[in-house]
Amino acid sequence: MLNLRSFLETRFFGVCSYLGDKLLMPSGRIRLFFIYSSFITVGSPLIIYLIMAFVIKLRDYVRGRRSPVWDL
Repeated sequence: MLNLRSFLETRFFGVCSYLGDKLLMPSGRIRLFFIYSSFITVGSPLIIYLIMAFVIKLRDYVRGRRSPVWDL
């Protein structure tokens, strides 16, 4: 079960685990919120989820690729 969860979390951008860490909530509850709210509002939270995934990946890319000016 743990391997499946880690596999799915890496494939789905890690948005729920990121929010869970920031909000000090279990990521499972955040996933359920996205699923239930997607059914109720006909998919609009999926757009928010994808935007958040883009922002998180972009931030990680910028932080990981930046090198200090003085390093050669």
